[in-house]
Amino acid sequence: MALSMMLFLAVVTGMPVVQLSDPFYASPDLAITSQRGMPEVVELYQTDLAALRRWWDAPLSVTAREQERRFFAAWDEGLDALDYEALELDDRIDWLLLNDRIDYELQRLDLEEVRWEESLELLPFASTISGLHEARRAGHSVDAREIAGRLHELSVEVESLRERTQGTEQQVGEHADATSDDVTAETPIFVRPLLANRVASDVRSLRRTLASWNRYHSGYDPSFTWWCAKPYAAADESLEAYAKHLRETVAGVEDDDKDAILGDPIGRDALLTELQHEFIPYTPEELIEIAEAEFAWCQAQMLLASQELGFGDNWREAQEYVKNLHVDPGDQPELIRALAEESVDFLEEHDLLTVPEFAKNVWRMEMMSPERQKYTPYFTGGEVISVAFPTDGMEHDDKLMSLRGNNAHFARATVHHELIPGHHLQGYMTQRHKTHRRVFSTPFWGEGWALYWEMLLWDEDFARGPEDRIGMLFWRKHRCARILFSLGFQLGDLTADECVDLLMERVGHERANATAEVRRSVQGGYGPLYQAAYMLGGLQLRALHQEMVGSGRMTNREFHDAVLRQGSVPVELVRTTLKGELPPQDFQTSWRFYDD
Repeated sequence: MALSMMLFLAVVTGMPVVQLSDPFYASPDLAITSQRGMPEVVELYQTDLAALRRWWDAPLSVTAREQERRFFAAWDEGLDALDYEALELDDRIDWLLLNDRIDYELQRLDLEEVRWEESLELLPFASTISGLHEARRAGHSVDAREIAGRLHELSVEVESLRERTQGTEQQVGEHADATSDDVTAETPIFVRPLLANRVASDVRSLRRTLASWNRYHSGYDPSFTWWCAKPYAAADESLEAYAKHLRETVAGVEDDDKDAILGDPIGRDALLTELQHEFIPYTPEELIEIAEAEFAWCQAQMLLASQELGFGDNWREAQEYVKNLHVDPGDQPELIRALAEESVDFLEEHDLLTVPEFAKNVWRMEMMSPERQKYTPYFTGGEVISVAFPTDGMEHDDKLMSLRGNNAHFARATVHHELIPGHHLQGYMTQRHKTHRRVFSTPFWGEGWALYWEMLLWDEDFARGPEDRIGMLFWRKHRCARILFSLGFQLGDLTADECVDLLMERVGHERANATAEVRRSVQGGYGPLYQAAYMLGGLQLRALHQEMVGSGRMTNREFHDAVLRQGSVPVELVRTTLKGELPPQDFQTSWRFYDD
């Protein structure tokens, strides 16, 4: 371990630390590993990084971030030392993917540093907790009396912060120009609600870390228990009270309110970083323009279907009519299975791709809980399709919304998205081909593939009539709207409530379902580009299909089978592979896939 780390642990804990090797992570000899091919290199990277993060797992740890920086720097140097020109096509793709991943991770650490600095005034005690945890990891004995004093100081500090923190947007602005000379231990700290909510989550993460540290010592070391039991309990109570205060008093949200939507926009610069990592050479503003163009096409088709059903240009009434064409409670599983079989039959009759027999049989079905439907109001899929439909314990309005939102014609447009040829078949193939690429998984391939099939099946006349077309168009408009509201939110141009209104007004969502969609998007653990990736990834694959199949270079079956065997990687690199082009080492994203 580096000397700075040793000193850090000694200062935080006041105790001797077991000596660790310096450097903590020894750079691998990639030249030897790469003789077995880049898949071996990628797997080594995944294994070593996972092990590093299991050791350095304290939240908000400055030292952990530094150890990750050293790890990525070592790998960056190792990759550069390889003979790129000697690599074959697949190995070059792997090299580019890994190089991009390392660059992205370093940029992520830079952004984490910025966000940490925004929170530092509210979390000055974070280094104490992470230091205790990391010192315990290093395997030293403890001076229980000294630790008890530190825990007491921690409680006092947290209690002081709880008393000082408050905030409104106006108060934050009024005190923005305060200098360090003006700040005392009693000076109020004015905090914006979104930052307060983020820090509340950080405090609870630190509290769990401190609890883990305490469990390691308590009861096993009699001296520790005698000295530290009460100071630890006080510190634990202070941390929980501080987190609750930040969320309720400062952020203005009831602590147990699971329905509240509080996201944390990342801003334009961070979005550009994410787009570069995904090999998307467009700005957020250009992607919003694409979404509007696709939305206009959908709306024109919706009017045609509405007219065919006799509703004229009143597409909302036509869509309401379709929403009420649902099966009875309890009958949804039978409908899903029938739709799954219909999709596979259609694919095989039109010779669109290869469907392994085992894949047809091995998928399973589960019913989604009412609680989960607050975040995911529609089906999700893979080897297990999770079916959203009312349960007897739901409120009456929620039952109706779930029935209408998961009607027979909407379901016919989503079952193939979730099962075959969508997520289930994707998962089946990625578990059997180029498995080392799982670390590079991207929603532009994952969700884009399933959305691409919605487009292709439209072109192949999968819809049986205007009701089916309205079902398909509802989802296609929904994907356009996901670009609009997710990028608008991350840019800071739309609030969460405005995102809900957009889905209701322009797509025709039920309010509960629109709210669940926005909640899922902004605080459900998804990346900032995840919701935009459906339509954009689908457009990428549609453009690639036209380039390879439309030109006669590949058949439908050859194209789709080949895409599934590449793993979940950025579509531009799938394109490079299918075209058989050897990319240069300085390959940069440049594919303008959308032609309006």
